[in-house]
Amino acid sequence: MEPQNLSKVTEFQLLGFQNLLEWQSLLFAIFLCFYLLTITGNMVIIGVVSEDPRLRAPMYTFLQHLSFLEIWYTSTTVPLLLSNLASWGHMLSFPACMAQLYFFVFFGATECFLLAAMAYDRYLAICHPLHYSLLMSPDNCAALVTVSWVTGVGTGFLPSLLISKLDFCGPNRINHFFCDLPPLIQLSCSSVYVTEMAIFVLSIAVLCICFLLTLVSYVFIVSSILRIPSTSGRMKTFSTCGSHLAVVTIYYGTMISMYVRPNAHLSPELNKVISVFYTVVTPLLNPVIYSLRNKDFKEAVRKIVRTKCGVYRARVKGSALTT
Repeated sequence: MEPQNLSKVTEFQLLGFQNLLEWQSLLFAIFLCFYLLTITGNMVIIGVVSEDPRLRAPMYTFLQHLSFLEIWYTSTTVPLLLSNLASWGHMLSFPACMAQLYFFVFFGATECFLLAAMAYDRYLAICHPLHYSLLMSPDNCAALVTVSWVTGVGTGFLPSLLISKLDFCGPNRINHFFCDLPPLIQLSCSSVYVTEMAIFVLSIAVLCICFLLTLVSYVFIVSSILRIPSTSGRMKTFSTCGSHLAVVTIYYGTMISMYVRPNAHLSPELNKVISVFYTVVTPLLNPVIYSLRNKDFKEAVRKIVRTKCGVYRARVKGSALTT
């Protein structure tokens, strides 16, 4: 068929979890619960870090940016997923699909850079405590955060541009719950070799390198922990670092299995299950693991709650006296 006779797709239909129609209501409730908890948890972290002057260490600056990122990252995909579960067969225009793809890659890449920076921060704090304030000064911390965001902005352009240049002649049904790279590539009726290889190389550069840097940081951290003379101290630090590494491994592992595999396609249903982990699960786990296992953060939360409750009681008592 000649290219001029092809009808160009102007909108896509997201099929979502169409094979689980009898479970749509339950899935909607589960994903809505996860989404609300993610938004609430990350907003609490941002508020607590901003409110408490004791939480001014670089670690909390990174955590605050990670929480801000997670709110937008999960909001890129989950609201559309919920909409599709509420009314099956959601239609999305081509520009809207490309916009979602861009912001998904942008926020996902930025998270990789931030997680690597956070692992480096913990490496300096544990392995070089005497030089930590010099090596991770406020200026250096701000530079790492800025580089993470700016690099993420740039990373999102290449996949979006390459996909937008492809021809889509039909069908227009995306067997996924958002506009992701693999299902879009499968729908294209033009040659996708260059696009696949470019995305493969970019995925290696971002995912594998960031994961390797994170892993190396934790290897040095573990080796330093093993030299702690106190058994209880080793166990406590191991518990915290182990939780961090578990969440990081889930995020990177699922992302790498999805994007670092040229010319290989998993089943659409397995793709969706894997995608749920890095779009729904890890945005909730990250703030929980990085904050609720932190003694200073928990103490800051208690202090704020006590202060707010005290102010509320004083107001109630004052209004009672005036009446």
